[in-house]
Amino acid sequence: MKKVTGLGGVFFKCDNPQSMNEWYAKNLGLPTSEYGATFEWRQADNPTKKGSTAWCTFPKDTQYFNPSAKPFMINYRVENIVALVDELRKENVTIVDEIVAYEYGKFVHILDPEGNIIELWEPMDNLDEDNQAV
Repeated sequence: MKKVTGLGGVFFKCDNPQSMNEWYAKNLGLPTSEYGATFEWRQADNPTKKGSTAWCTFPKDTQYFNPSAKPFMINYRVENIVALVDELRKENVTIVDEIVAYEYGKFVHILDPEGNIIELWEPMDNLDEDNQAV
């Protein structure tokens, strides 16, 4: 079973997200908005399919990365998140929450052995109209 298919995003805490977004836009040319930046690309094995990677700043007091105390979170694109979570449970990986579905995909959070929060994302381009893996 294919697991991680790519990098979905990089998220990090900072004192002033708006100021950081402005700095990255001015000095490194990132096309930022209040939510950060999104980089679109084409899949190597199927160039007709698009993908995206997010870059986002968060306030330093965000609870979104909990239970991790680390100032960052990595998001990985995955295929068939339900089957993957079943496999991770069998390997005693800490599953932080339940899989949730949104219009842009399914998400779940896990912890690695050092307590880093990892967000797994199955994008909508991997799901059919009933939010089932294709």
